[in-house]
Amino acid sequence: MRRPICEDDLHAWADGRLDAARRAEVEAWLAEDPARAERIAAWRRDSERLHAAFDPILDEPIPARLRAVVERKERPPMLRMAAIAAWVIVGTLVGTGLGYRLGREASPPTDPLAVLPRTAAVAHAVYSPEVRHPVEVGADQQQHLVAWLSKRLGAPVHVPDLSGDGFALLGGRLLPDTTGPSAQFMYEDDGGRRLTLYVSIRDDGPDITAFRYAQEGEVGVFYWADGRFAYALSGQFKRETLLPLANAVHHQITP
Repeated sequence: MRRPICEDDLHAWADGRLDAARRAEVEAWLAEDPARAERIAAWRRDSERLHAAFDPILDEPIPARLRAVVERKERPPMLRMAAIAAWVIVGTLVGTGLGYRLGREASPPTDPLAVLPRTAAVAHAVYSPEVRHPVEVGADQQQHLVAWLSKRLGAPVHVPDLSGDGFALLGGRLLPDTTGPSAQFMYEDDGGRRLTLYVSIRDDGPDITAFRYAQEGEVGVFYWADGRFAYALSGQFKRETLLPLANAVHHQITP
């Protein structure tokens, strides 16, 4: 009797990892339903695009700056791992996008925001410890920062004011995303604790205005989508501390 087709088989088919016999069984099963076949074929196309875009980066040597951070044993574990995590984020994006596991079950591949919380958390962990260069453009040039990032993202970007919640804007930077450029804004309170808002463009998929929460290591992330933008607010805070800050951001950027 033929073994039932499971989700692991479908992911393996999309990534070209099935033997000939099992591949034939999966393809016969897919042929029974054109809509199902197209959905799984889209996974393969996504995989091919991600590999084409990011495989060359995986072959590059780890920069000495990041390697030095990892080798400093006295640094807190989260900060040591953040540096290496930044360099392997490409592998995370590929694996998460296809529904593979990286330490825990990834979000379903049909979720348009599946990659967002981990991407935002890694960006937070990499840049929030920086002392001299936490941002690319400082808050003293906020008008230039907003104009520049709006131009690069191709849509008007708004920077929330969280000073009423105890967080002052430090500035922001341009970051890469799987679909193009994205932005990160960084805030800091009087105690030196930092908060980052990750903003990316999404031109397809439904609005997901209800908050979702993810815990990525020591970083908590509230994330959602509204119009052309997807947002993720990240920080090393408890969920109940981060939630009102996410509400403050949402109220300011939603028309």
